[in-house]
Amino acid sequence: MSRAASEVPATARSQTDVVIDAIKTMLRTGELRRGSRLPIERDLASRFGVSRSSLREGVRALAALGVLEARQGDGTYVTSLDPATMLSPIGFFAELHEESSALELLAVRRVLEAEGAALAATRLGEPELAELESILRRVDDMLAAPEGLDPERTIEADVAFHSVIAHASGNSALAGLIDMLSSRTVRARLWRSTNHPESIRTAHQQHRGILACLVARDPLRSRMRMSTHLLDVEDFVAAHQAETEAAHQAETEAAPAGEDAAAATPEGGHR
Repeated sequence: MSRAASEVPATARSQTDVVIDAIKTMLRTGELRRGSRLPIERDLASRFGVSRSSLREGVRALAALGVLEARQGDGTYVTSLDPATMLSPIGFFAELHEESSALELLAVRRVLEAEGAALAATRLGEPELAELESILRRVDDMLAAPEGLDPERTIEADVAFHSVIAHASGNSALAGLIDMLSSRTVRARLWRSTNHPESIRTAHQQHRGILACLVARDPLRSRMRMSTHLLDVEDFVAAHQAETEAAHQAETEAAPAGEDAAAATPEGGHR
């Protein structure tokens, strides 16, 4: 039996917990690494001192957390353990609490993105700055187009702008958290852009201000500009929460039976 499994008797904890803790120990010590294939079920169950059914439960729990991946006919493997995968349970929390905790989640996003912008100001290179400028020029063209704005395309540009900054921070965990929170706001941001089109120009001007601070390599002003931009989001959600919730409820009631629950409206706001 492994040290991890023997430190605390299985009778003092559930056997599933024994399995989870033992596999975590194998990962921490380097016995298992990214992409490693787990030993066969019979051997692991014997090593951990648990039943094979308990082993399967523990493996399923770690698979749900993005730590393990079962491949049909090929065994179970450790995933890449990238932040986006490992942080996905937080996204599940965000989806479950989208209505009751909208402003709280937006406040978390503001804190994270403001810090991400400050880090990016000192770390991003010319390719990232060029990409950000290219994104904003596409929005310039859309704002000047005679056929009017396409809310979906402006939201795509908005998402890309914030994602580039987050990843330019050089902190993959921070970028993963930001991407996770941002991905839950797309439908609500689209609602705002469609029903309040003036918000697109406001957000674009704020994005221009953020980029100017990044070009100047000014972390303090980059943090402040991003924080102010996302505080505007919070203010909008607070002022229109009843309206957006009513629209969400109407969409939910009109949706066909069996529609994917993942399509539910996220917490609200825009980028």
